[in-house]
Amino acid sequence: MGCFGFLKVMMFAFNGIIFLAGAGILGVGIWVKVDSGSVLGVLQQIQDAPAELGQLLNVGYLLIAVGAVLLIIGFLGCCGAVRESRCMLLLFFVIVLVVFIAEVAGAVVILVFRPLAEELISKLGKQATKNIRDDYGRNSDVTGLWNTTMDTLKCCGFNGYNDFTGSPYYNETSHQYPPQCCLHAASPCSAAAAQTASNTTITGCFPKFKKLIEDNSVVIIAVALGIAALEVCAMIVSMTLYCKIGSKRG
Repeated sequence: MGCFGFLKVMMFAFNGIIFLAGAGILGVGIWVKVDSGSVLGVLQQIQDAPAELGQLLNVGYLLIAVGAVLLIIGFLGCCGAVRESRCMLLLFFVIVLVVFIAEVAGAVVILVFRPLAEELISKLGKQATKNIRDDYGRNSDVTGLWNTTMDTLKCCGFNGYNDFTGSPYYNETSHQYPPQCCLHAASPCSAAAAQTASNTTITGCFPKFKKLIEDNSVVIIAVALGIAALEVCAMIVSMTLYCKIGSKRG
């Protein structure tokens, strides 16, 4: 097997794994959103399962988006290598390049333009707070997404418990705050209890997420560099095949 054949096999194998992973993730996402009743039935059969496990239904859209992207990338990589299609290989290269550029741009904004990043996060925080006050307790998807986030990170709101003040949930529960904002997360609590909890262990989700990133910065950087290296290798292999196919046909 020559160099060209080896690159084709590696391209096919690597993207075949990506394609299968994407198909699996996409299938799970569609199943979660379309057949939510069956999913809940399966979850309820799990012995001693936490109640918040049912909130997994709200990650269906994310699974569908991630699965679709992986499916497209894997398909283009596999078919481009097997069929020796320069068009598919070029499209594969472009998609991976766009993802790579977006990752680099995000890193540059965070590391170099920190004031700009803080401004963007501030705007995001305002939108998140507005989202809570407008829809939490009224929109099941928004409520479920925030419940899942708060249960996972053990936090309350975007900045803190005050984000829920004036929300549909707050008004319908006689000015009470979600259980996640309380020290004993079993039932809603008053503003005084939520304030006590925020002074001890339960902070906003953004401060908690920021601390989580700072505590695991080395691991995150290593994973990011590994993903970037794989993307660069994929682009190099795809362009090598692209050029070799062109020279062979020429």
